[in-house]
Amino acid sequence: MDRKSLRIIEILRKDARTPKSRIAEELGVTEAAVRKKIRGLEEKGIIRGYKAVIDYRKLDMVHSFTGIDVEPEALLEVMKKLKEMEQVDALYLTSGDHNLIAEIICRDMSELEEVHEKISRLRGVRRICPAIVTEIISI
Repeated sequence: MDRKSLRIIEILRKDARTPKSRIAEELGVTEAAVRKKIRGLEEKGIIRGYKAVIDYRKLDMVHSFTGIDVEPEALLEVMKKLKEMEQVDALYLTSGDHNLIAEIICRDMSELEEVHEKISRLRGVRRICPAIVTEIISI
């Protein structure tokens, strides 16, 4: 990975809406070169998408990062089922305290409780550990 690609990633990570012309100016290259590098990063799966950071509390919604402990033999099936749930916004395979971390967005606490109950009933799920986002401190 060259320095320019790493710098592009850093700029986009901080603000994915940064104009390509501004990135090009900072790197001392053409806008076409920046577009080409970004397209290459996307094609390689390094940049997997762009999304807005939403403060769900201001929408009276609930946002949770839920740790999920799964029996190893059931992991693939549980991941498949979680990816099918509309409330699961993102899913991460981790090496920390939990096998999986699911980012879950719900209309209210009642819906979040239903989603957690549904997850806990999946074959192979041993435990779920929700962490409800109460405030976004920094992005």
